[in-house]
Amino acid sequence: MSDASALLVIDMQAGLLHGPQVPHDKTRLIANIAHLVTTARAQQVPVYFAQHTGPADSPIAAGSERWQLAAELPLAQTDRCFNKSHPSCFAGTPLLAWLQASGVKRLTIVGMKTEYCVDTTCRAAADLGFEVVLVSDAHSTTDSEVLAAEQIIAHHNATLAGPFVRLVKTQALSFA
Repeated sequence: MSDASALLVIDMQAGLLHGPQVPHDKTRLIANIAHLVTTARAQQVPVYFAQHTGPADSPIAAGSERWQLAAELPLAQTDRCFNKSHPSCFAGTPLLAWLQASGVKRLTIVGMKTEYCVDTTCRAAADLGFEVVLVSDAHSTTDSEVLAAEQIIAHHNATLAGPFVRLVKTQALSFA
């Protein structure tokens, strides 16, 4: 693999952003991810959008309104979108093959939900040999029954940093 970078945007879907449970610091999350997507495109860094796809009778079934990517993050013709049905963006998807074909070595990860798909994908990417960059202020979740979303995010930033990811803030990120 070369030193090429890619941006992976996980599950930034209408149902997760605008559903009954509001993600922590939603406005900042959307602004930071939009900034990173724009920056990546300007630097000709490929952008990949993962969409979690639920069963046909679920609120995020393929093609449903809640399954759609959030309108705040419009797609470009150069972006690649893929469906996933597992927390890992690599399980049963074309992502690994696409990254390898593009010579990607460094994968920057942002999106939803911190404790599920973001965490699992960070760990899987590290196990696959990628240099993983997690943008600490560009992933989010909702409150759980035992922890506030802010605590979940802080815990995962602390747990993943070092062994699995290099942690950076949006404004400090360089795709080079």
